[in-house]
Amino acid sequence: MKNQVNVGLLGFGTVGCGVYRILEKNQEELIQRTGYGIKIQKILVRDRDKKRDLQVDTELLTESVEDVTTNPEIDVVIEVMGGVEEAREYILSALNHHKHVVTANKDLLALYSGELLTTAANHDCDLYYEASVAGGIPIIRSLVGGLASDRITKMMGIVNGTTNYILTRMTKEGADYQEVLKDAQALGFAEADPSGDVEGLDAARKMVILSTLGFSMKFNLKDVQVQGISNISSEDIDYAGRLGYTIKLIGIAQKDEGRVEISVQPSLLPSDHPLSSVNNEFNAIYIYGESIGETMFYGPGAGQLPTATAVVSDLISVVQNMRMGVNGQSVVLPHNKTELKNDEDVYSKYFLRLYLKDEAGAFSKVSALFGNYHISIEKLIQQPLKEKGAAEIVMVTHQTNRAAFNQVLSELKGFDIVYDVISSYRIEGE
Repeated sequence: MKNQVNVGLLGFGTVGCGVYRILEKNQEELIQRTGYGIKIQKILVRDRDKKRDLQVDTELLTESVEDVTTNPEIDVVIEVMGGVEEAREYILSALNHHKHVVTANKDLLALYSGELLTTAANHDCDLYYEASVAGGIPIIRSLVGGLASDRITKMMGIVNGTTNYILTRMTKEGADYQEVLKDAQALGFAEADPSGDVEGLDAARKMVILSTLGFSMKFNLKDVQVQGISNISSEDIDYAGRLGYTIKLIGIAQKDEGRVEISVQPSLLPSDHPLSSVNNEFNAIYIYGESIGETMFYGPGAGQLPTATAVVSDLISVVQNMRMGVNGQSVVLPHNKTELKNDEDVYSKYFLRLYLKDEAGAFSKVSALFGNYHISIEKLIQQPLKEKGAAEIVMVTHQTNRAAFNQVLSELKGFDIVYDVISSYRIEGE
C-alpha cells in the first residue's frame, strides 16, 4: 500500500518557500493527521541557478513545467507562482493528468474558477483554494463546510491588508497617504506598482470568489462596483472621526430577495463596530446567515507563513480525501441564476463633503436638491474656509438608494454655488 504522497510545487517565491518549510518541519504531525508522509518531489522555478535564502537540494528544482504537471510520480500540484494565463494552463494540464491541485491564486480564480472546477470534477480531482481570499483565515472552508447548512445573506469585511495598513496609519497618526504608501512599499506590504491593492482590484477579486461560493451564483469582476483609497485625505479621516466613524476599505456582498450587490469601496463604519478595530495588515470578514445570525472571522490576511499554512491545510484535505477515496466529490459548482441589483435597489447612508459659496440661500438650494430626491440629512458640519466667501459643508444622509445619491452628486457638480465636491463615501455597519 502506498504510504507517501508526492507533491509538485509551481513557484518557489515567498509562499512556496513557506510551504516547503512547513512540510519539512511538520512531517510527524502530517503523518498523524493523514496517515501518509508528504514529500515535495519537484519545484518549478525560472532559474535553477538563482541564489536563494532557503537552500534546497538542486535535484528538486526544474525549469520544465512538464516535470511537475505530467510527472507520473506526483499526486498533488500546488500552484503559488501567481499570474493568470500561464497558471491556468499549468493547472489545467495538472488536472487533465489526474493530479489534485491546491492554489493561492485569487486573480486566476476570479476569472476562471468555473472552468477549473468543472475540469477538476470531470477528472475526479480536488481543487482547493483557501489561501486565495484571506491568507490564514479559514473563510472558504467555513463557507463550504461549517456554514453550508445556512443561507448566507451578506458578507462584509476587510480583505486587503495593504490598504488596511495604510488607512490604519493615516487614522492613528494623521499621516499623509503618499507618505504611508512609501513606508508600506519599503516594508513589503505594498508592491512597487500598488494599484491592484490601493485601487481595490485585489479586494474585488476576493469578493467575486466569496460571492460565488456564498450565494452559489457565478460572478465576474465586472459585476463589482470598485473604488480605491488613493483619494482619501487626512481631512476625510478627521471629519469621519468627529462624526463617530472610522474609514476602512470594505468589501460587501449582499443578497436580498434573490438579487445581489457586490462592491469594494472606502466606507465609514461606526467607531465602535468590530471592523473599525481591525488594524494594520489584518483582515476580518463578517458573515450574516439566516440561522446563525452574525459571525466574524479575523486573522492575518497575508504573509509567508499564514498563507502557506492555508495552502498546507488544503493539501491535508486532499490527502485525507485520497485516504477515504472521495477525491473530486467536494467540488460544488454554482447552481443559482445570477441576479444583480440595480442602483435603485442598493440602500445605504452616505457621507458627503463639499465646498460651497458662503452666500445667502446657497445651502437652501443644496437642501432643496436633496429634497427633490427624497434624501434627508442626519448630521451636518459647516465651517468657513480661509478663502473669502466659501464654506466647507460635511453631511451625513439618512438611508437612500445609490441611484438617487449619484444623481444628486452629478447635479451638485453643475451648481454655480458649489466650488467643488471633495469626497463622498458609503456608511455601513449601523
